[in-house]
Amino acid sequence: MEKRISLIGAGSWGTALAVLLESNGHDVSVWSEFHDEIDMLNDNREHIDKLPGVKIPENIVFTKDLESSILNSDIVVLVVPSHVVRQTVVKMKPFYKGQIIVCCAKGIEEDTGLTMSKVIESEIKSSRVVILSGPTHAEEVSKFIPTTIVAASKSLKDAEYAQSIFMNNRFRVYTNHDVIGVELGGSLKNVIALCAGISDGLGYGDNTKAALMTRGIAEISRLGTKLGANINTFSGLSGVGDLIVTCTSMHSRNRRAGILIGKGKSMEEAIVEVKMVVEGITTTKAAYMLAKKENVGMPIILEAYNVLFNKKDPSEAVNDLMTRDKKYELDVWGN
Repeated sequence: MEKRISLIGAGSWGTALAVLLESNGHDVSVWSEFHDEIDMLNDNREHIDKLPGVKIPENIVFTKDLESSILNSDIVVLVVPSHVVRQTVVKMKPFYKGQIIVCCAKGIEEDTGLTMSKVIESEIKSSRVVILSGPTHAEEVSKFIPTTIVAASKSLKDAEYAQSIFMNNRFRVYTNHDVIGVELGGSLKNVIALCAGISDGLGYGDNTKAALMTRGIAEISRLGTKLGANINTFSGLSGVGDLIVTCTSMHSRNRRAGILIGKGKSMEEAIVEVKMVVEGITTTKAAYMLAKKENVGMPIILEAYNVLFNKKDPSEAVNDLMTRDKKYELDVWGN
């Protein structure tokens, strides 16, 4: 079932997915708005900065022509950072011809509080969106290390179509209809991963990280269910699965940025040193605003916001979390 697939975005995840899809027998093109990136990929057949050591097959086409890339595709895979999804979709809109858009961006739009599927749908009313999310480091997927992920859509048919496109014996894809739950899990875990990194940078141990992860998924579930998500989604791949991998791996740019902040670097210095987009920083602000709007208690998100944007000392933030009023663990709504 060979398909013509256009990947919009040529970073580490876009490159890894291009390699994966080509191995599945598809005709793959990759577009980037950064022309020097396209030139580098064409010249070296390797993403030297973001995915070193992974050789890119010669028949993957890297292009600067967005129009032909989309018009000649059967499916569009959007693999850009969440904060540029809207402006990228605006550029895509004139050439869109009804294909499924598989969105791999994880985040919440800061100004609107919208998840990525809603951002896409607000710009292209007729769009058919599938969200691809889960515990998937590009560094491992590009090397065909066994990985699982979830494809979520309001349309089971569209989710199953994406499943058939991406799935192979090293990349297992599940389907899910809970789009909001999958998106919130994939977005908010980046904030908790930042916090896990800060904890590591402060010199705290496994107990602290386990506490952050466990109470973090409780907060994510609380907001998610308030917004209509199925609570079971948060025990799945896009919830606790993605949370585990992002909080514990050095592949995680969010954790790495957090470690630097915990060691005393400013947010701005950490971003420069990581040299990649740290999604959890913009998502922290969006999540903080969304929690206020929905009147949902999210103390870890609150303290992350204070550390990043109010320059609160991370040690003080930890102390304030540890000395909160006594709570009943299982009362998800009140804790």
